[in-house]
Amino acid sequence: MKILHTCLAAFYIDKYGYQENILPKIHKLQGHNVHILASTETYIENNKLGYVQPSSYVNENNIPVTRIPYVKWIPHKIVKKLRIYKGISQILQEFKPDIIFLHDIQFMSIVEIVKYAKDNINVKIYADGHTDFINSARNWISKNILHKIIYRWCAKQIEPFVKTFWGVIPLRVDFFIDVYGINKDKVDLLVMGVDDSVIDISKKEVIRKTIRDELNIKKDDFVIVTGGKIDKRKNIDKLMKVVNELNDDKIKLIIFGKPSEELENTINTLAQSKNIIMIGWIEPSKLYDYLFASDLAFFPGTHSVLWEQAVGVGLPCVFKRWKGIHHVDVGGNCIFIENGIEDEIREVLLKIYNNKTIYNNLKDIAIEKGIPEFSYFKIAQKAIGELND
Repeated sequence: MKILHTCLAAFYIDKYGYQENILPKIHKLQGHNVHILASTETYIENNKLGYVQPSSYVNENNIPVTRIPYVKWIPHKIVKKLRIYKGISQILQEFKPDIIFLHDIQFMSIVEIVKYAKDNINVKIYADGHTDFINSARNWISKNILHKIIYRWCAKQIEPFVKTFWGVIPLRVDFFIDVYGINKDKVDLLVMGVDDSVIDISKKEVIRKTIRDELNIKKDDFVIVTGGKIDKRKNIDKLMKVVNELNDDKIKLIIFGKPSEELENTINTLAQSKNIIMIGWIEPSKLYDYLFASDLAFFPGTHSVLWEQAVGVGLPCVFKRWKGIHHVDVGGNCIFIENGIEDEIREVLLKIYNNKTIYNNLKDIAIEKGIPEFSYFKIAQKAIGELND
């Protein structure tokens, strides 16, 4: 089938491991004809959002990508929030998709998708949602104007034509229902997961040894891994401080990603420790090698796609508890902390590190239940109605 993935409600970043990268990739591997329609918003230098010129090209997964411009008759500062584009109808008419998968629905040009659906009654439309009150709608204008009026209008325009609205965490399922007023019978959970096409669990031990040798980590060292967008709300600086203060030669902390400008000096100073290994930004496929090399994933702040990826490779985890983000607990593979403060981080870390029974119980459940639950091959089928639970 011909599947059009639209990334018009936010950024689209080439060579990353976000859902809008992996779902099209897996759909292509599963034999579909895939095209990505995206905004010009992307990451600049891998750590800050910016804009590129409209263009058409083939991405790293051999999938055509078309980046279309915003309309010119509205100032950029406004149009980037309203998300009104030039060129959607042309792409729809040229590609003639059988399935349209909307990565979020917060763009006013969604009316062009509606028109296509009216004219092509056999097209199937699915939409996912990555929006919640933790990452969005955090001030009065955003909450009450953008989301409750403008983006709700977008959602209601497309609702009659969407087969399923997928919230990618339980909190985002609720956001569709409570903020956008979507019929709850049309909303379900579609978790993010692990890219099966780039990992081989059977080679985990070989990869683990290779990475540890590269990083000069001993076989019996206890390796913690964390990362994502390293900003204040991730609390990664607090985890670094705790590891440094413990000053245990057997504890190592691997960190992915680049720090925000606000935290850059703090993170770089803390990273001078012998216990901390800064990896920086890496290709998504390489990420899994470092997860295999680790013993525990520790995320003391806001949600990241790394949460699901860590669970999906069978890694025991510690997460900060957030209402509506409980799907990463598959039956005892993780421990939740409440506040993400240093004393709490230290207490939980030492509890796991010093008690092999606790750690081994987490690990056994993580391996047994986490790996099958977060397979993107299964998620990709479910996303377009090809897999019934």
